[in-house]
Amino acid sequence: MALRACGLIIYRRLQAGSPSSKVGDNIEYLLLQTSYGTHHWTPPKGHVDPGEDDLQTALRETQEEAGLNSSQFTLIEGFKKELQYTVRSKPKTVIYWLAEMNDCNTEIKLSDEHQAFRWLNLEEACKCAEYTEMQGAFRAVHQFLCSKA
Repeated sequence: MALRACGLIIYRRLQAGSPSSKVGDNIEYLLLQTSYGTHHWTPPKGHVDPGEDDLQTALRETQEEAGLNSSQFTLIEGFKKELQYTVRSKPKTVIYWLAEMNDCNTEIKLSDEHQAFRWLNLEEACKCAEYTEMQGAFRAVHQFLCSKA
């Protein structure tokens, strides 16, 4: 059976910089560093529990892994990204929704599953994410957000 996980790509908008800054320069993405394995960086996500729908999983995992409940961010309509890749010879599907922090200074509270977090601009997030599929997801989110600006 294919593995299935769901999560949120969470971003915050900082105060706009100089008038010459480009659209999207003030956007930062939340990445969490795992405390196991290769200590890779990922948005909050996790496996679907029995009886849970995909979005419930994404919200629960975000609460568990980053300490953020759904009153602290706004889900952004019109964006949902499904990634397909192989983990230990098994197919895996990960579905991400997009969410914007309501307050860019909200505290992140990590679970034992993660040892660090960072807010990163697009290029830094892509460097940290390592995996091509995740880099593509960040680029798709960024393009989506900049096209709405």
